[in-house]
Amino acid sequence: MSRLLLTLVGLLIAFPLWAADRPPNIVFIISDDHGWMDYGFMGHKHIRTPHIDRLAGLSLTLPRGYVPSSLCCPSLATILTGLYPHQHKITGNDPPRPANLPAGKFYASEAFTKGRERLNQYLEAVPTLPRLLASKGYLSLQTGKWWQGDYRRGGFTHGMTKGQRHGDEGLAIGRQTMQPIRDFLDLAGKQDKPFFLWYAPMMPHTPHNPPERLLQRYRKLTDSLPVARYWAMVEWFDETVGELLQILDDRKLTDNTLVVYVTDNGWLQDPTGPGFVRSKRSPYDAGLRTPILLRWPGKIQPRKSDELASSIDLVPTVLSAVGLKRTPAMQGIDLRDAAARSARKSVYGACFAHDIPNLDEPTAGLEWRWTIREQWKLIVPRSGKAVELYNLQADPQEKTNLAEREPARVKELLSQLDGWWRPENR
Repeated sequence: MSRLLLTLVGLLIAFPLWAADRPPNIVFIISDDHGWMDYGFMGHKHIRTPHIDRLAGLSLTLPRGYVPSSLCCPSLATILTGLYPHQHKITGNDPPRPANLPAGKFYASEAFTKGRERLNQYLEAVPTLPRLLASKGYLSLQTGKWWQGDYRRGGFTHGMTKGQRHGDEGLAIGRQTMQPIRDFLDLAGKQDKPFFLWYAPMMPHTPHNPPERLLQRYRKLTDSLPVARYWAMVEWFDETVGELLQILDDRKLTDNTLVVYVTDNGWLQDPTGPGFVRSKRSPYDAGLRTPILLRWPGKIQPRKSDELASSIDLVPTVLSAVGLKRTPAMQGIDLRDAAARSARKSVYGACFAHDIPNLDEPTAGLEWRWTIREQWKLIVPRSGKAVELYNLQADPQEKTNLAEREPARVKELLSQLDGWWRPENR
């Protein structure tokens, strides 16, 4: 047998013919309460994120990514469905809390249980990425943050969360163990099935209790202990991302796996205590902006692009990558499509109350709508507050409201925002 023929036979053994048509595995890495600037590759002077930095260097990197809502539960529902909160109806973290009932007692009450069940039913009423991928034979694993009951309510075939607020047993991922991911990948390999992995650890989310070895490094870089703790949490999260990517490498899964990175909402640490300022639950970039990364070796060319992107794009992108059609309700684009990215001029979103005031009309909790076109950002409150306009290029911290100086621009952007979604009684 000639050397050329032997080489061809070897290639067929290593890369069988079916591999060319095999759909990619999908991995979602979802950071939790993580500021958009708090990465090495985004220019932070102190925070070390070598693993995410390397991922960014191998990805289509979109630094101007956004989530529609700056609150965990509705944002995660959007990432899973490709729908805006006003479409999937999970607009807040919790159902209505009866007057004078403290939060601790509310979470243990029948009112809370019944309210969360309504929210779970909202998720079951719309297509989710795991359910859509199941039609192509995918196995799927839920780990980490998960609000909508048992993992099966979202269409996952496997999972960690049994149904408690935030994610109960699923919250061990990253902070305590990565073994469920190893076990799942081994199972998918034995069954010769493509897989979808939802890796959403509650990191760098509070409690900010990083390993002491990391905390000591950052204590030397800031006078604020809360800031040092948050910075150390970000690096700890980055270490878990590195471990996850190494698990894929060790199983030789990297080349046929589409890795998607996003955060659920931003965070700006309060230097005086454990909370946040002007970020999470706000309409500002510190709560809404996130880098979005897409890595698929040989399929997606690594490059950095300043075009606008949104978490509503993630499900349509994945569906297109695996040969499935998006549903008519999905308004996102395939982020792999350079022409579609270039044609997009604006992104949109809406922020709602933490507790949904009316489960029959979830949008009753609307607090702000917002849109970005080029460098201009318009924030429109539902009522009682002034409209805000910012030039993000000149004023990335959104400190100078230009609405009164730019009435024509406000009018133009408001018309555009109403064309996207105009709730009744705005």
